[in-house]
Amino acid sequence: MLLIIRNKVDEGVREIVSADLGGYTRVVVDVRRKILAAGGELRIHGKKLLMEDGSKQSDLWGGSIDFKTGDINFDSVINVRPKDGNRSREVLDKKIRKQMESIITNLLGRD
Repeated sequence: MLLIIRNKVDEGVREIVSADLGGYTRVVVDVRRKILAAGGELRIHGKKLLMEDGSKQSDLWGGSIDFKTGDINFDSVINVRPKDGNRSREVLDKKIRKQMESIITNLLGRD
């Protein structure tokens, strides 16, 4: 299930957003609004959901969290945006990566 997360969630919501991929959750983070879309099978759906909610594409970055290990990654096709200075699937800007990690951890937890 795909949800917009605006506030810290509990274990029940984490289970819901990770159900599609068995504990592994795809996320799209809006680094300006400090919210994210979590769950579902494709990040493009999370990106679309956030843009319909008022996010701007330039503020959206894709990644994932594995709730079993706590690992966060910053890899997604939606991150390939040469006009925004990112020519890779991986988020290259360390500042954006830190912002993403902080938002993911604050909203979804990491244990």
